[in-house]
Amino acid sequence: MRLYKKFLDGVPVYLARYYWWAYLWRWGIWFFDHQPIINAILFGQYDRLLKKTLAQVETRPDAKLLQLSCVYGKLTPSLLSGTRNEIHLCDIAAGQLQLARRKTLNYSDRCHLARMNVECLAYRTDAFDQIIVFFLFHEMPAAARQKTYAEIARVVRPGGSVLITEYAATPLRHWLYRFTLFRLLLGHLEPFLPGFWQEDVAGKLSDALRQNGKALQAEPCVEYCFAGFYRIMRFNIAAR
Repeated sequence: MRLYKKFLDGVPVYLARYYWWAYLWRWGIWFFDHQPIINAILFGQYDRLLKKTLAQVETRPDAKLLQLSCVYGKLTPSLLSGTRNEIHLCDIAAGQLQLARRKTLNYSDRCHLARMNVECLAYRTDAFDQIIVFFLFHEMPAAARQKTYAEIARVVRPGGSVLITEYAATPLRHWLYRFTLFRLLLGHLEPFLPGFWQEDVAGKLSDALRQNGKALQAEPCVEYCFAGFYRIMRFNIAAR
């Protein structure tokens, strides 16, 4: 029996198979939720990425926010401390939700946690003013990403926005990418990243919105970090 099968507790097979050690194993959860580790994984860019992401978060009164999947670090507590609005947080991994709950005890009245698969959200259509996705898509196979785009397009309100912080498109000129051994190692640890590097995120989201009777208001606002290795994308949805 392969080790990953011990972690198939209602989670997608790809998550258990490729990431059990990082997101499902209790010692992995403990290890990776240390700020020096998180910062090292992101090559010292975590604080910059967090700051740029928070600068794009919707703060108008009564806005309803959805964070897709828990993430290591201080994103969720920072979202809650930076706004008085409700934040909904969903993840398929029970251990990740337990960790998020411990981090947000001071905001339990405004932080609503739910265990669900981002590919099939149980929220009603047009439920949220902003969807926040922080380093999730590159850890999903293409079919799972496609379903997630569709669900984002369904639950975001016209006039709302989608905020995605992720790897940028294939960084052909970046010194890290040009280092062959590093590229091979990263591709081994992140098996779906090479496919995501080539994905037209704006095009995928635009198509999903169109299928839900919605559309982008204009070209996305894109900010780059670490010489174009990472990007923060805000997509505004046209009001009806």
